[in-house]
Amino acid sequence: MAAALVERLAPEDLWELFQWVVPPAPQRPQGGGHCRRGDHEVLAAIIFVATSGCTWNQLSPGFGLSGVTAFRRFSEWTEARVWAKLHRLVLDELGARGDLEWSRCAIDSVSVRALKGRLTGPNPTDRGRNGSKIHLIVDRRGLPLSVGIPPVRSRRGPRRRRPGKPHGDKGHDYRHLRRWLASRGIRHRPARKSVESSRRLGRHRRVVERTASWLSGCRRLHRRYERKPEHFLAFTAIAATLICHRRLTK
Repeated sequence: MAAALVERLAPEDLWELFQWVVPPAPQRPQGGGHCRRGDHEVLAAIIFVATSGCTWNQLSPGFGLSGVTAFRRFSEWTEARVWAKLHRLVLDELGARGDLEWSRCAIDSVSVRALKGRLTGPNPTDRGRNGSKIHLIVDRRGLPLSVGIPPVRSRRGPRRRRPGKPHGDKGHDYRHLRRWLASRGIRHRPARKSVESSRRLGRHRRVVERTASWLSGCRRLHRRYERKPEHFLAFTAIAATLICHRRLTK
């Protein structure tokens, strides 16, 4: 049962990619101690926590490890930026297959209620309660490219990190943003304030709104319980990786 659970949450192709980015296990100079739990089982346990929204102490005993062990390994891998590297590796696989559409992208943000932690502020969509924002950049098909776009492999030619046109709502219509994008050869296409109607904003932006709903599959993102911002960002990267991995396996 444990093996089936691990394979369902962290299938073999995802596990193979993960082995490229996970750091080697630290050596114990004094020797002895308990045998270190396998990375495959811990990866599946972390994905279970991310997708189910349970606490670390509620981790199913079917994984054969404690919630303390899973959290400790999660913290180690977060510090080593494993989740961002894994997301980029999955994007590389998609880019090499030609499954990333760079002609235009869409940008938006999702507000999450934050119960604790730094880098929070009043959420105007939740009666001023503390919250955090997840900023999304997706390709034309809705695959999350993250907050900053890393250099991603292409089917042919050099790596890409710039879309043709970014589409956003009127909250992104600022002169300094237009100048910044123009300096990088990117056409600025957010809706213009006092010029364009809000009725057709969803024509190109519906993909990012759909991706925001996909993020809800990672129930750990429904509310922010993490004190450390890097832990909350790690769960965001895990959710983006799982979304992209589903496309990779189609």
